[in-house]
Amino acid sequence: MKRLEVIALEGIGEVAQGDSVGNLVCDACARLGLQLASADIVVVAHKIVSKSEGRIVDLDTVAPSARALHIASDLDKDPRLTELILRESRRVVRTGGKTIIVETHHGFICANAGVDLSNAGSGRAILLPENPDRSATKIRDEIEARTGAAPAVIVSDSFGRPWRLGTTDVALGVAGLNPLKDYRGDTDRYGYELRASMAAIADEIASAAELVMGKKDGIPVVLVRGYLIDSRKGSAQELLRPEAEDLFRKS
Repeated sequence: MKRLEVIALEGIGEVAQGDSVGNLVCDACARLGLQLASADIVVVAHKIVSKSEGRIVDLDTVAPSARALHIASDLDKDPRLTELILRESRRVVRTGGKTIIVETHHGFICANAGVDLSNAGSGRAILLPENPDRSATKIRDEIEARTGAAPAVIVSDSFGRPWRLGTTDVALGVAGLNPLKDYRGDTDRYGYELRASMAAIADEIASAAELVMGKKDGIPVVLVRGYLIDSRKGSAQELLRPEAEDLFRKS
């Protein structure tokens, strides 16, 4: 019988700069009587990673540029927040409503460069980790150093999607698993050769984890068990569609 377990690691609490996220994960598992295994997958909301890495900005310290002031005026947006979005972006892809769609320095196409005011504290903004793959690897190494087990780690965030309402969580950083499952060249049950089928495994796992994380429940880490991963180093960069194939970035 196929079975997938998605387990909320409650009680982690507020995270401060310099905290070891890997140790916080291990502490939470110990409180719940869970023993981590290398076959497990640990999904970590990026905000606690960003907090541990000091990726929080006091908006009062941000001086908006002329470009930020112009865009903010058009979109009725805080100029300081707009400035942070521009700093975190390679380029602006689209603007509309109160949203700025950008390509971040990581290569992600997303709203507002992932800069978020929620769960940051009054007058502060949380930025995405500088290198989410590196962050995931660090967490995995910390867990292995303490327990001897090396579960796969996904650093996740909520992204909007073309054509559909609502957000779903995706993988920003990956360590210890192949983020894609490539079915191309396989045949289905009727003998048809699959030519374009690739599953975004890391995104699917991140989205499943969000079902128990919630948006305001204070659960930033989830343990996923029962999925047979393709174990290798992995990188979330493998999930990014090349610009030449991206219809939304073509002029």
